[in-house]
Amino acid sequence: MNVVTIAVRNVTRNKFRTTLTVIGVAVAIVAFVMLRTVVAASSIAVDFAAKDRVASRHKVSFVMSLPRHYIDTLRNIRGVRAATWANWIGAKDPRDPDNFFATLAVDPESFLVVYDEVSVSAAEREAFIHDRQGALIGDVLARKLGVKVGDRITLQGTIYPGDFTYHVSGIYRATRKSFDRSTFLVHWDYMNESLPEARRDQIGWMVARIDDPRHAADITRLIDRTFENEDAQTLSMSERAMNLSFMAMFSAVLGALDVVSIILLGILLMILGNTVAMGVRERTNEYGVLRAMGFLPRHVVFFIVSESIVTGALAGVLGLGISYPFVQLGIGRWLEENMGGMFPYFRIDPVSAVAAFGFALVLGAIAAVLPAWRASRLTVTDALRRQD
Repeated sequence: MNVVTIAVRNVTRNKFRTTLTVIGVAVAIVAFVMLRTVVAASSIAVDFAAKDRVASRHKVSFVMSLPRHYIDTLRNIRGVRAATWANWIGAKDPRDPDNFFATLAVDPESFLVVYDEVSVSAAEREAFIHDRQGALIGDVLARKLGVKVGDRITLQGTIYPGDFTYHVSGIYRATRKSFDRSTFLVHWDYMNESLPEARRDQIGWMVARIDDPRHAADITRLIDRTFENEDAQTLSMSERAMNLSFMAMFSAVLGALDVVSIILLGILLMILGNTVAMGVRERTNEYGVLRAMGFLPRHVVFFIVSESIVTGALAGVLGLGISYPFVQLGIGRWLEENMGGMFPYFRIDPVSAVAAFGFALVLGAIAAVLPAWRASRLTVTDALRRQD
């Protein structure tokens, strides 16, 4: 038996206490992973934004519209190779009005060119383009709504009042994480024709694919200069900047989650520290015996720190073992199906998983520093004399 074996076996000396500690720390790790996954999932649209796409909206506010003819001008601007537009229509499924999902009125042909990560079969693509009442639905949303290709579905308008009946022309998948899988795409023309004359021919925003991402800043400035003398001026930016502007609305919440995740690490440290301190107090006499047999103070430190690290490692393994089915397969799947607009890809980031396990080990070592230092400072006689 060597010092490593002794240190590891000390973990099982009080099985009940060790089990409770491991469970407590594992719960803290699950909570930490959950919070970090929320933060990471909410920024996916920013992290995976296409570098060769720029967006243009009304200069005053995103909720204000632009004239439809702007898109023709945009397509003729130097550096722009394709452009499309979209309107947020805010439609709901009357069968389940509390089920939120993104509904966009788009120009089908140009939209699928600009957003080439929206993958759909050739037959379904053609059906969507040529059917004015056609709809293209993300695969996650299609499962949630319980629809398939060929079905009819009626949505109830909010921003654009009325009931709109659509034919499910196709179900798309996203080949990149820059587009979520819970969006309901319909024809802009079909929606536009239903509006009063005064509200027609208005678009929400424009998106362009550019020739060279390195010139994105120059092209956005050129776009805005092109429309600066019009009644409705534009504010153009990269897709990443556009997504960041949406994220700004939740910055306070995300900042709070960061703070809470740090607090959880503090709780983890206190749980481990309390367990280590109790174990050291109970075994002070044993450490005195070991010192009398010839073990050095550094051996005592090694026993205590190693025991705490092993406890942290066990908790880390258990915490991650719970996190994947609970956070990713359970809560994550529910969020993707019910809040796909905000969390289109709710997956545990490998960096967060490694960080959680690493923190369990590091904090285990830190928690043992003070008890180990105190135990190593005791003389043999003081250690043998201590009864508590």
